[in-house]
Amino acid sequence: MTNAPEEFRGAARGGVRTLLRLEGLAVLLGSVFFFKVRHGNWGIFALLFFAPDLSFVLYAIDRKLATASYNAAHSYLLPVALLCVGVLHPAVMPYALIWTAHIGFDRALGYGLKYKTGFGDTHLGKLGKIAT
Repeated sequence: MTNAPEEFRGAARGGVRTLLRLEGLAVLLGSVFFFKVRHGNWGIFALLFFAPDLSFVLYAIDRKLATASYNAAHSYLLPVALLCVGVLHPAVMPYALIWTAHIGFDRALGYGLKYKTGFGDTHLGKLGKIAT
């Protein structure tokens, strides 16, 4: 893989990229479904859906810090941990479902975890490029 073009090093492409985007869509749909089943407040859903994207603000200050912040807000690790907490404390469950829905939405659109080389360099490929 070391001879791969720079834009594809460390990034999914082709069928793997498509599969990862479809997984994102499945997470989005599953999260919305369970939010509905649990009678979540759709006003809160709409208000908080894009909250993880507030990490963008840090790109104006420091790219390395912004990348770490964006990836923390867009990794499934924290919301899945919150889902586990939600089993014992149901009041937090809707927030975890909103968070996983957002991440799934981003993944379905092709927005992946960021590399420190630039905002457009993601694990799902370079933003703005047609996946090959």
